[in-house]
Amino acid sequence: MATVETVRGPVSIDDLGVTLMHEHVFVLTPDVQQNYGDLWWDEEERVADAIGKLRALAEAGIDTIVDPTVVGLGRYLPRVARINTEVDINIVVATGLYTFDEIPHFFHYRGPDTLLGGPELMTEMFVRDIREGIGDTGVKAAFLKCVVEERGLTPDQTRVQRAVCATHRETGVPITVHTNAAHQTGRLAMELYAKEGVDLTKVVIGHSGDTNDLDYLKRIMDQGATIGCDRFGLDLFNPTADRVATIATLCEQGYADRIVLAHDAACYMDFFSGEAAQQALAQAAPNWHYLHISNDVLPALRERGVADEQITTMLVDNPRRYFTPKEG
Repeated sequence: MATVETVRGPVSIDDLGVTLMHEHVFVLTPDVQQNYGDLWWDEEERVADAIGKLRALAEAGIDTIVDPTVVGLGRYLPRVARINTEVDINIVVATGLYTFDEIPHFFHYRGPDTLLGGPELMTEMFVRDIREGIGDTGVKAAFLKCVVEERGLTPDQTRVQRAVCATHRETGVPITVHTNAAHQTGRLAMELYAKEGVDLTKVVIGHSGDTNDLDYLKRIMDQGATIGCDRFGLDLFNPTADRVATIATLCEQGYADRIVLAHDAACYMDFFSGEAAQQALAQAAPNWHYLHISNDVLPALRERGVADEQITTMLVDNPRRYFTPKEG
């Protein structure tokens, strides 16, 4: 029976259940946190808060969250593992590198076409996370996360993408790529992945739901990839009503089998560190939280004519297919 790796170990693909395909537990800046976190970070408070929020999510009927927090977003598995012991929910974690443009200097001088040369260090690290586990936690990554933002495929960004593609070809794990829908950078990702021999049916073009351009979205899906309608609650990028209308239209046109849902929310994100910033965020984006889809979006989709079977396809069947290894 096929399994997928989670923070608590491998689980049957069939046990993923209702899945939100792009949520974070924490998004942090570790060196800032280590030096200035006394102004806004309390470990026990944040852990307790995360346990409460994830328990509420599980009680709302969500069985699994897929967490694309990688290097560049403050990935720290020991904290997440501690939280997961207190919450009955599957947390699927990623490997990869989050950067909009330049890679960290840690990678700059090593690897192909660098000063010191040698094999691609990123590929070696990503493969290790998948096959051996992340650090000494024993938790294995189950998918790859990367970015193609407004600046496009800069030289450093292209290097990251090729390392991701090489890891995908070697391990077979799927890819989720953060894209900028306003600039349609999903096109760039898809073009590169096709050239690099990536199985496009194992790709989620993240943040596609930030646009209502049906031609752009259908072009991605017609090539076999899945679109991530994964920023519900971030009305600044696209209001919920418009996101719902777009999904309803795509479902009516037969695309439910290539859509996944999420919020891109977190228990705590230090982009908005401190009480004042947290309050300002809550006022600016009051629906940007884990429960918005369960409480508000699913009823709205049903009102727009999306069938329960199509909702199950987006929340259960598509995530399950994404993580099911290809035979052979």
